[in-house]
Amino acid sequence: MRLPPAYTPYVVRVSLDAGTPASKNGVFKTNFPLEGGTFDRDTFVERKLPTDFSSPIQIDLPISHAGAFVYWVEYDGTQSGSRVKGRDGYFNIDPILRVKARKPILSGNTIASEGASVLSEDVNLPLDGLSILTLVSKWMGSTSGWRDHFAEASSRGYNMIHWTPLQERGVSDSPYSIRNQLVYEPAMFSDPKDIGSDGGKAKLEEILKVARDEYGLLSLTDVVLNHTANDSPWLLEHPEAGFSPANTPHLTPALEIDTAMLEFSAALESLGLPTTVSSEGDITLLVEGFENFLKARDMWQYYVLDVKAERSAVKEALDKQDVAPWDGVDVALKSVVELAEIVRNAGKINGHKRLEKKFCAYVPGPVAAGFVKAAFVNVTESDALAEAWVRVVDVLNVPLYEEWTEDTKAALDSIRNRIKYTRLDDNGPKLGAISEKNPLVEVYFTRLKKEQPEIYSVANNGWIWAADPLSNFALWPSKAYLRREVIVWGDCVKLRYGDGPSSNPWLWDYMKSYVTSLATSFEGFRIDNCHSTPLHVGVTLLDAARVVNPNLYVCAELFTGSEEMDTVFVSRLGINSLIREAGNAWDPKELSRLLYRHGLGKPIGSMDGACMTSKGELPPPTGKGATLDCIVIPHNGSVPHALFYDLTHDNESYLHKRSAEDALSTGALMTFSWSAIGSVKGFDDLYPKLLNLVGERRKYEVTGLGEYSGLGRAKRLLNSLHTEMALGGYEEGHVHQENDYIVMHRVQPHTQKGYILVAHNAFQKGSKDRGFITPIKLRSTKAQFVFGAHVEFSGYDVPEDLETLRGLPGKMVDIPEVVVPQGSDEEGPYAEIVVPDYFPPGSFMVFQTQLQGIDNDLDAFCSQGADAAFGNLDLVDLNIVLHRAEGEERDATDGVIGTYSVPNMGGLTYCGLEGWMHPLRHIMRYNDLGHPLCGHLREGTWAFNYISDRLLKQTETFPNLSHPAKWLKDRLDRVKVSAPPFLRPKYFAVIISEAYKAARRSAIEQCSNFVSTGHDFTHNLALTSVQMYGQVKSASLDPGKPTPSLAAGLPHFSSGWARCWGRDVFISLRGLFLTTGNFEAAKAHILAFASVLKHGLIPNLLDSLRTPRYNSRDSPWWMLQNIQDYSVSAPDGLSILSESVKRRFPKDDTWVAWNDARAYECTSTIAEIIQEILQRHADGISFREYNAGPNLDMQMQDEGFNIEVHVDWKTGLIFGGNRFNCGTWMDKMGESEKAGNKGLPGTPRDGAPVEIIGLLKSTLRWLDELSSAGKFPFKGVEAEIGGQKRLITYKEWNDLIQDSFEKCFYVPLDPSEDAKYNVNTQMINRRGIYKDVYGTPADREWSDYQFRPNFAIAMTVAPELFDPNHALGALKLADEVLRAPLGMKTLDPADMQYRPYYDNANDGIDKAVAKGWNYHQGPEWGWPLGYFLRAYLYFDLKAGKGKEDIKETLHHLHRLILPAREHVQKDSWAGLPELTNKDGAYCNDSCRTQAWSNSCLLDFLEEVHKLSN
Repeated sequence: MRLPPAYTPYVVRVSLDAGTPASKNGVFKTNFPLEGGTFDRDTFVERKLPTDFSSPIQIDLPISHAGAFVYWVEYDGTQSGSRVKGRDGYFNIDPILRVKARKPILSGNTIASEGASVLSEDVNLPLDGLSILTLVSKWMGSTSGWRDHFAEASSRGYNMIHWTPLQERGVSDSPYSIRNQLVYEPAMFSDPKDIGSDGGKAKLEEILKVARDEYGLLSLTDVVLNHTANDSPWLLEHPEAGFSPANTPHLTPALEIDTAMLEFSAALESLGLPTTVSSEGDITLLVEGFENFLKARDMWQYYVLDVKAERSAVKEALDKQDVAPWDGVDVALKSVVELAEIVRNAGKINGHKRLEKKFCAYVPGPVAAGFVKAAFVNVTESDALAEAWVRVVDVLNVPLYEEWTEDTKAALDSIRNRIKYTRLDDNGPKLGAISEKNPLVEVYFTRLKKEQPEIYSVANNGWIWAADPLSNFALWPSKAYLRREVIVWGDCVKLRYGDGPSSNPWLWDYMKSYVTSLATSFEGFRIDNCHSTPLHVGVTLLDAARVVNPNLYVCAELFTGSEEMDTVFVSRLGINSLIREAGNAWDPKELSRLLYRHGLGKPIGSMDGACMTSKGELPPPTGKGATLDCIVIPHNGSVPHALFYDLTHDNESYLHKRSAEDALSTGALMTFSWSAIGSVKGFDDLYPKLLNLVGERRKYEVTGLGEYSGLGRAKRLLNSLHTEMALGGYEEGHVHQENDYIVMHRVQPHTQKGYILVAHNAFQKGSKDRGFITPIKLRSTKAQFVFGAHVEFSGYDVPEDLETLRGLPGKMVDIPEVVVPQGSDEEGPYAEIVVPDYFPPGSFMVFQTQLQGIDNDLDAFCSQGADAAFGNLDLVDLNIVLHRAEGEERDATDGVIGTYSVPNMGGLTYCGLEGWMHPLRHIMRYNDLGHPLCGHLREGTWAFNYISDRLLKQTETFPNLSHPAKWLKDRLDRVKVSAPPFLRPKYFAVIISEAYKAARRSAIEQCSNFVSTGHDFTHNLALTSVQMYGQVKSASLDPGKPTPSLAAGLPHFSSGWARCWGRDVFISLRGLFLTTGNFEAAKAHILAFASVLKHGLIPNLLDSLRTPRYNSRDSPWWMLQNIQDYSVSAPDGLSILSESVKRRFPKDDTWVAWNDARAYECTSTIAEIIQEILQRHADGISFREYNAGPNLDMQMQDEGFNIEVHVDWKTGLIFGGNRFNCGTWMDKMGESEKAGNKGLPGTPRDGAPVEIIGLLKSTLRWLDELSSAGKFPFKGVEAEIGGQKRLITYKEWNDLIQDSFEKCFYVPLDPSEDAKYNVNTQMINRRGIYKDVYGTPADREWSDYQFRPNFAIAMTVAPELFDPNHALGALKLADEVLRAPLGMKTLDPADMQYRPYYDNANDGIDKAVAKGWNYHQGPEWGWPLGYFLRAYLYFDLKAGKGKEDIKETLHHLHRLILPAREHVQKDSWAGLPELTNKDGAYCNDSCRTQAWSNSCLLDFLEEVHKLSN
């Protein structure tokens, strides 16, 4: 996270969702000094996180200064005693840079003569306002003349100088080869006394102060941490500071090859080999000669085991009986090849591949002796065993010889390539004759003195192509020096820091003094060779620098080849800017990509600021004082900030890369980047080629802003504008590339003032052609020409000058003013910029822009008044405003309105605001103005019209909609009139998001306290009750008129007979209506379904009460459970028992039409309805469905229409169903004739399903309590038992079930207990479970023993039925076996019938899956998860860890719902699906949001809420 400078202190809030694992004894750790005081990298502050399952966890970090910090969260793991450390997060706070203010560069639209002149006051300079110029001090002359350079840089609009290293230079004279890090280069001071005892520090600071105070120039210096000059005097005293064979032994053979190369170079003439290279043939002679020269050194001996020594060692051990018994795998009688592999893999070879000395690899004699004795069991003589070992050693040596051969070849190839580049290639340095002082190739080691070469030969630094930046190539096992893979800098010794300060104390202290001294003198660091600097070195030394200068600006150029690795360096080191270079682009398209990536800022018309910020409250950091109002701005994380150079000081010139002309056009484009920008004096002055930092000794020419000042005049304007735009907040940009043209537009989003740059790139030399670009139309905008120019060159050669560096003879030619005409078309007024006829490659021009006719109050108007407009809507109104799927909307509007379709995106999920918010959430957060929706909004206002029109058209039926419809229309219409097309997406997002937030608030405020005080997940689930509860015309709770009703799921169950199901309603009613406080809707559904009671059942398919179908054995019990829940939850809930309902059918169950005179003749109270259900079951239910046959169900076989239910009065259990019908929720009927499952239920569950018994028991317990208290008008049911009819009280029936349940349903864990239970041992597939059904007919008895999730329903509604230990055991097994990411597997994966992928379109011949027959045979259903969680919560508190600590249970269960939380947040349907395939995989045939899936998790969350209270 990149954070802004703390000009005014602010707070970073780290927020974690409620119920996440971090709340389990969690701590937040950071090295940010929360308590104040000095920052220390290794000092961490802890904040204990609250254990809160209902509110987000928030940690506030008060930010008052710059720095780079790390944080993470730790919490208890799932294993006892374990801790989990979250991933590290980093936040880098930009430094505060203070610089002298300057006068505006423009007066009106003309360049002011005094523009950009330095003023006396300081301003805060954001990083995006930096304009940096690189200067090489050795080319500036002595400090006495530096004022001229400062004046030139300042006049060209720069505000910071990047200094290559100013320290004393080594023998090579390269600024990057520093001889003494604590002394400044004596040659740059005109007076030797300036050096002083402080190494010139005071004098330099005096000079830098002049630059800062008089010329407005801050200072940035290179910091070189990775190497020192090869003649640094302190290396002789501290050779341990370098990598030598003494401290890094594997470098020994690399040093030997390097020494051989020097000796070979000195001996070329005596060997008859060429000393100069003029052809490839010469190179071949030299490389082959060196190869032969090297052979005499027997380099192979570094790799292999010494055969003679091995033989002697093993024989000596055998003779002395000093034998280490072999303790590895059996090796007897193995082949020598196998034996060699075993020895190698067992790690018995000491020094294997270490290369530290010749024959450093060996196997200790006793070890080898023990091995050969174990291997060659038939050999006893020591000589013979020693010979056997030699054979093994020979095999061990084979790959080592191969490795030596390969490494030697690699080294020789590297030498060949370096000879070719340095001595033959045209673009190489052509080093000349080979000698001892000018050897064949660069030396890899600096020899500090001749004595003790193993100590005083230290490795030179360099770089490697495509190297791992986190791996030090000087350390073992790297062979980079041996294989000569390092492109070495012969004047630089690589520094050896080791693992930390204790590894090399003197070097660490010395380099710390170096960086802290620099940090007190300079405002910024550029980390040289950053990607090769060990991370721990950079971290420690930069930390030390920031202690003395907290506002230190740090930049670096990385060559990691990976943006991910770049981020590692930026995060760990606290790098403020990464250097990027426009010169790396190979064509205009790539350049435009780099500009977009690194210089865009935010796109014009960005909406995050308008839509994503919110008002909040900030508690006092100390816990004392008043709570403050604040603005909350979400942070998306950051890409590394760019310091964008047109050209860096170590790359080829544009004349070499592209064309000299392109310097102006590309340099101009850089200045319009929303980033720090940089250039070099040689770029501005049009130097023809890259200057050699080592060998070049000429001095700069100060050309100022004169006629032949290169790009100077243009840079004055452009750099000044760059800084002014950063200070003025011109953060929005647009990049357009067409052919060789690139257009950049910068805009201030509040004033809509801007500047537009048109650049004609010149990637190819020679052309003067204007090229082509379409006229640039700026909608509703006025544009005025400011300046334009191109450079004309009289030639591309510079006369040789031995004293002064000069640029190409280029003269900047101003472009005559370009008048921008105003026009108008069907989209409205516009300004049109047309490139003039003469606009050669390399040209640019700048215009001021100002959006015209913008409504200054538009932002406020669009974002105000929503709460009043949406605040009076009821929940049915809000269903229309927020949701409505395609099928619902079409039904409600007679097909006139459906969901909106966006070109290249498709149809929205919902017609209402949630449909728009799904894409807008992403668009708003990430300013994705390239999204198809944004393109559609720019193209026209069709979406504007749709949003308000669909509400206005429904106000006759829903009059409350008139207020939000008007609010939306007023704002959308005003945007249509006053905002140009490119701003439509922004204002559309503002309006929709404000409306959505207001509507959402209105819904939540109408909910229960549990919801309104809950966390986002609770809110999101509660909104599914609004999503599912709405009014359509084809489904109702009244046959004569439309009323609101609950949809089972969307999109499949949106309307018609399929919308409202008895079972689905009453599984969902508790969560969606009762927990949310919508008691009115709950009651309406109870009364409606009670009114259609028939045969003692309620319908599964309601069909608006017109043609209900009675084929569901469990539905009445779900309804009775809901009546019980309603009586407990609703205010005066028990009064519902006395509510009367008119009966849809006569009491004799005669089928009559809904408008028949006999319909609704009789009435019953809800208490009588309850009693009738119980009595009819006690009597036994037997009937054939009305209208049985294919007109009712074309899949069902004839027997399936016969409904049978009876009570077994020995156990009290209810039995019912047959092989050909499916009366519970697992109700898939086979449809495939081809596969042979047509008319056969996939899961008939005929018998006593466990959940029905649980629901029955719950009802009986409740009625017994009511009856005993005189609150229910009945005592029990009449039943005929043993031929005698008598009253069975509710308690008696209750007790029968209580006494029989465990015996009938439990499958004991211990087989020795089988006799205590009604189990058939032969049928048991898994123990410790509860049967899914009891009493399935004998031919399918195995189905009783299938492990399914239904037992948890019974546990939840009637926990008293279960032995707590048995229950918890079964639940833990379900947690392990059945639980899935978003639901519960419907069948044990160990079951032979398990088929987890549901595909209703499958028309194959596999009976198990054809036409989705496996609907409930493994696919993972959402709603049982809620019951599992509630049951687990109950029984773990009774018999598990929760008995001692409830938090243990809650942590575990909240971890299980994290996938559901994430799904609801991200899915376009904003709900939980009906089912998923294996492991949560998407199922195409599932409802995307299902009432009971959402409801049952709300049930669980409410249970947790109750416990919390």
